[in-house]
Amino acid sequence: METALEVYNDTETRSPETQPIKRRKKKSMVWEHFTIEAVEPNCRRAFCKGCNQSFAYSNGNKVAGTSHLKRHIAKGTCPALIHTQDNDTNQLMTTPYTPKSDTPRRRYRTQTPSPYVAFNQDKCRQEIAKMIIMHDYPLHMVQHPGFISFVQSIQPHFDAMSFNNVQGDCVATYLAEKQNVMKSLEGIPGRFCLTLDFWTSKLTLGYVFITAHFIDSDWKIQKKLLNVCMESYPEADEALSLAVANCVSEWGLEGKLFSVTFNHLASPSAVENIRPQLCIKNPGILDGQLVIGNCVARTFSSLAKDVLEKGKDVIKIIRDSVKHVKTSESHEERFIELKEQLQVPSEKVLSLDDQTQWNTTYKMLVAASELKEVFSCLDTADPDYKKPPSAEDWRHVEALCTFLKPLFEAASTLQSTGNPSAVTFFHEVWKTQSDLSRAIAGEDPYVAGIAKTMKEKVDKYWRDCSLVLAMAVVMDPRFKMKLVEFSFSKIFGEDAGKNIKTVDDGIHELFSEYMALPSPLKPTSEGGKADGLSDFDTYIMETTGQNLKSELDQYLDETLLPRVQEFDVLDWWKQNKLKYPTLSKMARDILSIPVSAAAFDYVFDMEPREMDEYKTSLRPETVEALICAREWLLENASSSAAEQMASAIIKSEA
Repeated sequence: METALEVYNDTETRSPETQPIKRRKKKSMVWEHFTIEAVEPNCRRAFCKGCNQSFAYSNGNKVAGTSHLKRHIAKGTCPALIHTQDNDTNQLMTTPYTPKSDTPRRRYRTQTPSPYVAFNQDKCRQEIAKMIIMHDYPLHMVQHPGFISFVQSIQPHFDAMSFNNVQGDCVATYLAEKQNVMKSLEGIPGRFCLTLDFWTSKLTLGYVFITAHFIDSDWKIQKKLLNVCMESYPEADEALSLAVANCVSEWGLEGKLFSVTFNHLASPSAVENIRPQLCIKNPGILDGQLVIGNCVARTFSSLAKDVLEKGKDVIKIIRDSVKHVKTSESHEERFIELKEQLQVPSEKVLSLDDQTQWNTTYKMLVAASELKEVFSCLDTADPDYKKPPSAEDWRHVEALCTFLKPLFEAASTLQSTGNPSAVTFFHEVWKTQSDLSRAIAGEDPYVAGIAKTMKEKVDKYWRDCSLVLAMAVVMDPRFKMKLVEFSFSKIFGEDAGKNIKTVDDGIHELFSEYMALPSPLKPTSEGGKADGLSDFDTYIMETTGQNLKSELDQYLDETLLPRVQEFDVLDWWKQNKLKYPTLSKMARDILSIPVSAAAFDYVFDMEPREMDEYKTSLRPETVEALICAREWLLENASSSAAEQMASAIIKSEA
């Protein structure tokens, strides 16, 4: 009789071929879709009943398990299941893969497979179009081998897309979004102000970005990019006016246009060609006077460019000194050590400037000026440093910074404020003009020379835009005509009275034109019947109208409001629109006039922006579709994120 040990050893030495295999019944529901077949000795594979694709199952005494088989079915990669998905309840996908047993055994944490999602080619193409638009990817990316391989690894049944396919999908996305924008603009109660942002290209083509600015029914200022128009001959006098005319016609803005602001240095003829768009198709808007020929951002950039040109020699000396420190780790270490030894208190950090952005040059000069003591002694600590700026150079740097600082602070307002008001820049422009007048009268010829060049451009901007800026000031109940009178007396001297009268006459003329506009139909009482007092309304107007002050005069005669810092002028008009029903409409339109046509991130650009070579290779319609749709989709995404955040805050506070 064999001992237990002998039986154990005998069992251990048996080969896999002779060792008996205990096979328990397969209980996983995956076996409803697979069969096991031996393909080689000691090698068996699982074959899908639907598509006959084979998968590893066992090799010798190693068993692969069933997870990969479940994925084949659950992820929808089996063609047979795709074709029968509508008729098959797919019980497998909603039932956890756990064996049935009456006796509880060791429990394992299992994960329920994801529900089966039907593959939709059209939906995928729509999402790819949105992705390309939102992230500014090239249309040709759908033909890149890497993209094709990636998509095939996710969904083998996705049909490859051509350039024409994705171009058509992107245009379709644009058209769908455009309908939404048009619908949102239908209910705007006031008029629209347009800005024209001009871009160049290496192909000598011009592109005009047309954005509408307006105040919505909740008295919040808004803007929408409407068009990106390609101009084959951008230097032509009629280029900008044609772009405006097409925009007005396409978006149905006839009779709704209030002002036009553009950043392109246009000829007087080009400006005159735009005026009829205001006064002919929009009767009663001061004969087209509300055209701002050069936006404030471009004006400030032009002034800064003049300053930098005057100081280009000394700026190069400073730039070379900064370059010496920043382009060598050892040089920078010596500079920092010397700064600590000299105990210079400045926290400014040196950085080289980007010569296409004038604010970076200003920051470089400011930092270098605060560290001039270190630069003056650097040649003693760093033998490689040969040419420190002279005392005269530093004096010129300080003069340059004096001119650039107010321009930098004013232009920064365009970035820190979503929609800077004309009131803000009325202050900035008249203060700049006053400061320049004092600088010209000073004794320093270097400073006076710079100031004289700058003042010529400020005077031109003031002549072109003072009426628009002053009208905005009048619509602010903290200032009204009083600030106009005060500032004009300093700017124009003996001619102040004439210029003040121009503003006063303009504001009254515009109000008269608003009074003459047809009023919207008044709603009748409940049941559709009038209240029978229309004759009474006529009687009141005839008997008392001559003795009453107009809304405008009543508003101007009232006491100024205190100048509190957090005053919201639009909210004030919202609260007082019943008191001033006609004047509030005029204020709504005036306060929506934008002072800048430059995009938020480009207010410090030295030159007009340039369209990239890829987009200039596309059809003009495609360029417009890609750029406009991107702007709208990103606005929607931002709005959605803001709503979600607000909802989360409300829930957390509940």
